[in-house]
Amino acid sequence: MFERLKSGLKGLVNKVTTTELKAENLRPVLSEFKISLVENDVAFPVSEKICDEMGKLLDGLQVKRLEDRRKIVEEKLREVLLEIMRTNNRINLLEAVEEKRKKGEPFVIVFVGINGTGKTTTIAKVARFLSNKGYSVVLACSDTYRAGSIEQLEEHAKRLSIRMIKHKYGSDPAAVAYDTINHAKAHGINVVLIDTAGRMQTNKNLMNELAKIKRVINPDLTILTVDSLTGNDAVMQAEEFHKSVGVDATILTKVDADIKGGSALSVTYVTKKPILFIGTGQKYDDLEEFNPEKFVQMILK
Repeated sequence: MFERLKSGLKGLVNKVTTTELKAENLRPVLSEFKISLVENDVAFPVSEKICDEMGKLLDGLQVKRLEDRRKIVEEKLREVLLEIMRTNNRINLLEAVEEKRKKGEPFVIVFVGINGTGKTTTIAKVARFLSNKGYSVVLACSDTYRAGSIEQLEEHAKRLSIRMIKHKYGSDPAAVAYDTINHAKAHGINVVLIDTAGRMQTNKNLMNELAKIKRVINPDLTILTVDSLTGNDAVMQAEEFHKSVGVDATILTKVDADIKGGSALSVTYVTKKPILFIGTGQKYDDLEEFNPEKFVQMILK
């Protein structure tokens, strides 16, 4: 995965290693690198930020005779990429769930995103992840619009042997979420995972409805699912959802098929919110906790 992004980063390191570290020499190299980043789905403002920071760090840098110049350039690039990936609020999901469990309250997560991002399957994967850690889970089908949405979530619930709460198609999504939380409280269930209708980020009415669900239930976390293969559109989705609804974290799906890799860098930078998990396949266990350090290490290999 991310072969093209890796290749672009390697190309930069190779060129800078053989370039005199002065602004005028670095400028064309970094300009070319910026184009390479944009071609690999890194949003333009993020590409610009990376190149500006690299220019500042490398301009006039003195490399001693016996020092490994390549290693120094790689280290500077690592610094810049980590700065892009880091957010002020790191979320430890299991710790947060445990805290609520000790208080005897369910931990409530709302999942948002547009149709086709793999949202419902991702919810099933998160349910499996939490079940494997010893927490009880209930699913809420607050997607009461899309034909087949209730049956799809029901099938996942059956396979995972967990409960799902549903109303009829056309019902109030906030009411389904509310009832599910009450069910969790009454039965001592640790986590409530709420599926919502996949909406285009430009549809104001549907966005308002999402905001209503959040007002009614006041979730502990709102997670946006983003398809990493949609490239720069993923960044636009993240920006719009965060502006309209407020997002606490992101899950990037279909990462195993992504040869470019720029979405991971861009979504974090745009929302200033962490990526919680990445989806790496079709099976319920194909969900990895996301670690910025590990990600940067991997793309710099």
